[in-house]
Amino acid sequence: MPKDVDMGSAGSLTMVILFVSVVFLLRSFYKRYNRLNDRRDEGSDN
Repeated sequence: MPKDVDMGSAGSLTMVILFVSVVFLLRSFYKRYNRLNDRRDEGSDN
């Protein structure tokens, strides 16, 4: 087994894409969660 593994530019690019997609998904779910809570709050006021 090699002890020194070089990721290279392809590995770095893959990590950047994965990180950006995870951030995008977390943001999307957070916005959806907040919209759901806002609707729930509006329904309880009436």
